[in-house]
Amino acid sequence: MDYVLIWAGLMAFAVFAYVILDGFDLGIGLLFPFIKQPRDKANAMNSIAPFWDGNETWLVLGGGGLYATFPLAFAIIMPALYVPLIVMLLALIFRGVAFEFRWRADSGAGMKRWDIGFTLGSFFAAFAQGIALGALVQGIDVVERAYAGGWWDWLTPFSLVTGLAVVVGYALLGACWLIYKTEDDLQKLCRRAAFGLTLALGSMIAVVSIWMLFKQDPYMKRWFDYPNYLYLLPVPLLVGVLSLYLLRCLRKGKELAPFLSVIGLFALSYFGLCISFYPNIVPPSIDIWQAASPESSLKFLLVGSAVLIPMIIAYTAYSYWVFRGKVKAEDQYH
Repeated sequence: MDYVLIWAGLMAFAVFAYVILDGFDLGIGLLFPFIKQPRDKANAMNSIAPFWDGNETWLVLGGGGLYATFPLAFAIIMPALYVPLIVMLLALIFRGVAFEFRWRADSGAGMKRWDIGFTLGSFFAAFAQGIALGALVQGIDVVERAYAGGWWDWLTPFSLVTGLAVVVGYALLGACWLIYKTEDDLQKLCRRAAFGLTLALGSMIAVVSIWMLFKQDPYMKRWFDYPNYLYLLPVPLLVGVLSLYLLRCLRKGKELAPFLSVIGLFALSYFGLCISFYPNIVPPSIDIWQAASPESSLKFLLVGSAVLIPMIIAYTAYSYWVFRGKVKAEDQYH
């Protein structure tokens, strides 16, 4: 049994779970300035109130798991991406504070200030995540198993574009979540926003995917060498088909299907990214076996995770089941 491969799969799952679950509530923060009515703002907040802090459990699991199971990757990635990761963490903290304090504001002006803080925290968290992803995709300089690049290597035109792509993707997730959870004017607003965001995200996926191929030779070979392209061709085709299906669902007024379709788009994009990376965990030179902890440590950690991860999944599923259905105006977070 290859414990390194098992843990690589678990870490990939944890990251994907965080992106989807925390992505839609970050997306609601991004959409907040365009929601004008106080009642609609309250409904948008109430739609994520039972979930937003629990969603970030997957970020903790991913970061802690990376440190424990792939310590070399952690030791290289952290100094390479200190700035965007610190910005992300500070933004997540500020967003959480704004989320709680807006309900305690003594005046409309105070609530507006916290609304701005909620939006800025959501934007910088999403943008920093996208920049970190772009910096990882374009490659990290490693010499003798240590980071050998500069302080600003993460800041490139490519990483800025991937940052913007993540912002657009999260905003689309948030819009489709509100289509599913709300009604009337707010739902109509989000349906209009989702249509434009779908077109924007499709364009961003195409740009980033093509640009990425020229960042590392292994990416180009992985996707275009024979017979690889025969096996991998369904991935971009499915992205196109699912994008068209999403637009059709929005036109027909469906509620849950758009949200599930966006999750599918994220899953396909993430799968394509994993295909490009494998077997590396720190492109272009450190693979998962080089970065992994000793097998005895991986076995020990797997025992605890066999209990912990199903518990997190069960709790998450239960919370979403309990708070299923539409958010009503009379529902209150506090």
